[in-house]
Amino acid sequence: MKLVVVTAGLTQPSSTRLLGDRLGEAVAQAVTQAVTGRAEAAEVETVELRDLAVDIANAFVTGFPNGRLRAAIETVTAADALIAVTPIFSGSYSGLFKSFFDVIDNTALTGKPVLIAATGGTARHSLALEHALRPLFAYLRAVVVPTAVYAASEDWGGGRDAFTDGLGERIERAAEELAALLLHRVPRRAEPEAVVPFEQQLAALRPGEPD
Repeated sequence: MKLVVVTAGLTQPSSTRLLGDRLGEAVAQAVTQAVTGRAEAAEVETVELRDLAVDIANAFVTGFPNGRLRAAIETVTAADALIAVTPIFSGSYSGLFKSFFDVIDNTALTGKPVLIAATGGTARHSLALEHALRPLFAYLRAVVVPTAVYAASEDWGGGRDAFTDGLGERIERAAEELAALLLHRVPRRAEPEAVVPFEQQLAALRPGEPD
């Protein structure tokens, strides 16, 4: 199973990348716990949009993504599930985040499980997840999990337990939802079908012999 984290943080290090890492780790752990005794596991890969900013701008000018951007797009579209994390500016997702998904074909994410998340300086911008990010991925025909995760500056001081860290609880709940969708979507290895001899197939097509 391939899980891809798309993060649009502009600084390095960034809280956006940190949130993406925590979500990716939580989903991988939830998948592992759900498939105990089976061979499935989640491989997590991160796409840093900060490193692709110039490539994305050039794609808008030329109409074609270069090799590095094309590879990132293929990574995202081939994933079994996505975690999409953006900083919130002026009550909405960042321009870099939106531009990346603008260069992806609007049918490429059809049916793909997606967990949306965002970071910001104040909790007042948390509704951007519902009025900006969720409609964006609905337009792209993705399947967005019910729990969206927002991390304000004050959320990073928690002790990562159920009593002092609301962020940790939201991450765990969202991770379990995405893991459930991921496991439901990824097809299990089918048993090989029995081969029916040609003579037997032909005999089934002949009219019955008279008594």
